Amino acid sequence: MKAKIGFVTVSDRASRGEYEDLGGPAMLAWFERVLSSKWELVSRVIPDEQAGIEDTLKALADDEGCCLIVTTGGTGPAVRDVTPEATEAVCKKMMPGFGELMRQESLKFVPTAILSRQTAGIRGKALIINLPGKPSAIDDCLNAVFPAVPYCIDLLEGPYLEVDASQCKIFRPKYAKKK
Repeated sequence: MKAKIGFVTVSDRASRGEYEDLGGPAMLAWFERVLSSKWELVSRVIPDEQAGIEDTLKALADDEGCCLIVTTGGTGPAVRDVTPEATEAVCKKMMPGFGELMRQESLKFVPTAILSRQTAGIRGKALIINLPGKPSAIDDCLNAVFPAVPYCIDLLEGPYLEVDASQCKIFRPKYAKKK
């Protein structure tokens, strides 16, 4: 089964074409470098509007059948940063360890990482992960959390994600069988 992965850039300016989307291409470069299994990209660039973010996450999970949805942007303390709220509103289960680990990793580089509100959660059979907006931070955070992502997707009965082991060392228990 080919995996569908949703990318959502949350940015008022990028959605209006006033600012080049740097987060989406950074996520794409990371996944192209790391994933060795076949996958399909479903990409969106949307404004910082909670209802719109919620609708997009629901559509990617429910209608498009994405097993993984990664967002970039809207995770800080600014008034219009509402990506975590939208994620929490559409998820049945929250996965706080993802945000905790991303902040811990980011603190190695910038003291303002404590201002980040990244989170993750489960909607149906989709894992949703909120990433920061800065391209280098996207890499740092994906490198930190992705080792657990393929097994999480397995547990959600999704496609079997494989990676280039020279780029990312994932973890699956010995008893986890390839589908």
